Amino acid sequence: MKRYVALGSSMAAGPGILPRAEGAPFFAGRSARNYPHLVAERLGLDLVDVTYSGATTANVLTDPQPGAPAQIDALDGTEDLVTVTIGGNDVGYVPLLFAAGLPQFVRRVPLLGDRVTGQLDPAARDRALADVGRSLTNVGRTVRQRAPGARVLFVDYLTLLPPDGAAPPLSESDVATGRHVADELARATAEAAVATGCELVPAAEHSLDHHAWSAQPWTTRFGLPLPWRPAPLHPNAAGMRAVADLVVAQVSGRKGPHSG
Repeated sequence: MKRYVALGSSMAAGPGILPRAEGAPFFAGRSARNYPHLVAERLGLDLVDVTYSGATTANVLTDPQPGAPAQIDALDGTEDLVTVTIGGNDVGYVPLLFAAGLPQFVRRVPLLGDRVTGQLDPAARDRALADVGRSLTNVGRTVRQRAPGARVLFVDYLTLLPPDGAAPPLSESDVATGRHVADELARATAEAAVATGCELVPAAEHSLDHHAWSAQPWTTRFGLPLPWRPAPLHPNAAGMRAVADLVVAQVSGRKGPHSG
C-alpha cells in the first residue's frame, strides 16, 4: 500500500470534528474525518497523519509539540504522497480574528488585554507576513529532500471571511485586515509551491462561496470552543470533505469541484 504523510496545523487536523483520531495526542485535536483521513480512504493509501493544532512551520521542521516530535520526522523517504497545510499560525491568522471579534472592553482587562492587543499589532503582523514566505519555502524544500519520490501538495486554507460585505462581530476594518492576511498567506503558499517544485491545491480559491457567513459554509464562525463541535473559525465536516475532493481530484488527474 502506498504511503501518505499529512503535515500541518489545525486547518488540516480538524479539531472538534468527531470522532477523534485514535491514538492522536490530546492537544493535536486530530479528527478521524479530517481531509487526510478522507483522502487516504478514497485512494487506498497508508496514512501517517501528524497534523497538530497550533502547529507552525517550525513545528513541521524542528520544534516538537506536546506528545509529538517535529512533524518532518514522520518522513522516511518511502512516501508516495505528502500534503502540507501550514503557515496560518506563523502569522497569527485565526488569533487575529478571535481578538478582533472580542468586545472592546476585553482589551482593557489586565494581562488579557495586553495579549489581545498584541494579536492586533499591525507592525508584528506585517513582520510575520514578510517572513512566512521564506518559512513555507523552507518547508517545501525540506519535504522534497526527505521524500524525494513523493508528490508534495501544499493545500492552502479554506476561506473564512466573505470576499465582500460584513462578517459580524468583526468591524469593517478588521474584516479588511483579515482578508489581507488570508490573501497574503495564500500568495506565499502558492509561491513556495512553485519555488520548491511542489504542487498547490487552492482550497482558498475553491471555497470563496463557502465562507463561514455563507448559506453553505465550509468553515465555522465565532463561538465557544466545545469538544463536540468543530472549532470556531476552522473547517467543518463539509469543508473537510470538500478539501478531500480537491486533493483526490488533483492526485487522480481529474478536475476539482466547482467553487459554487
